[in-house]
Amino acid sequence: MKAMILAAGFGTRLWPLTEDRTKPAVPFLGKPLVAYSVEYVHRFGVRDVVVNLHHQGDSVRAALGDGSSFGCRIHYSIEDEILGTGGAIDRAKELLDGDDFIVMNGKLVTDIDLAPALAEHRDRGAIATLVLLPNSKLERFTIVQRDGTGLITGFDGFPDPEHQHADVPLMFTGIQILSPRIFAYIPRSRFSHTTTEAFPAAIAAGNRVVGHVGSGNWKEMSTLERYLDESIACARAVGGSNVIGQGSRVDPGAEVSESVLWRDVTVDAGAVVTRSILGDGVRIREGVRIVDSVVVRAEIVREIERGRVIGDLLVAPIRPVLD
Repeated sequence: MKAMILAAGFGTRLWPLTEDRTKPAVPFLGKPLVAYSVEYVHRFGVRDVVVNLHHQGDSVRAALGDGSSFGCRIHYSIEDEILGTGGAIDRAKELLDGDDFIVMNGKLVTDIDLAPALAEHRDRGAIATLVLLPNSKLERFTIVQRDGTGLITGFDGFPDPEHQHADVPLMFTGIQILSPRIFAYIPRSRFSHTTTEAFPAAIAAGNRVVGHVGSGNWKEMSTLERYLDESIACARAVGGSNVIGQGSRVDPGAEVSESVLWRDVTVDAGAVVTRSILGDGVRIREGVRIVDSVVVRAEIVREIERGRVIGDLLVAPIRPVLD
């Protein structure tokens, strides 16, 4: 079985961490997110992996190489223009066609057991099987509707935390198993999304799109706040309060709490860092106070979307200011 890992997005919600890398190349506990995805599919017998690239593609190549260190062969599908999930799968058709294959987002860290979903996919002759989870926190993930037999009937908007839901809504995890028959329902050579075009077309034609409800840990890193929260939760699980990257140094006279420091970060005595993310090579000098912010070296930033430049650093709020 083959797999495709989606890694071409711009990662705009993780800006400015994605100025010099794509979102799947952002480190989580010292390892690029996309590496977790490769390890995950390898666990279920995948030895050939296709990874699509667009924004800062070299950052993914640097993280994965040819795949030999993961026990896989990695093939890269280059997108000159962003193609969406459907367009990405269509572009990689020659690399994926022939048997069922797995597709997953490259921004996930999960231990969901995929074996039951693979078995259900084959037993039911599904054209697609989407791995779902209950959205008990009513986060901003599209609601997936199923009938009484577990077949997907459609995709709705986001749950409304202000209103009570009769049942806990189901959300798509970004992990799916596809039959090569799905290519008949993906528009050729253009931008498209599977959930808005391919799956609805396949369902309308009478094909089975299964919604398999999984269980287990699932971390999705598409926002700065979620990335920070998940990182600190993992640090706390082993008795810490910070994630400190390789080569980073915190002076004993500094105060650092609930923060993530990437590689080669320095925090001088008398500096305070609270609930913040510090990118590679950042130095926080004496007397500087960083709270609820993401900090990167200003030299890597091409265009300032928000935040302000302080010396050689760009400091941006983790939570965007809403009008």
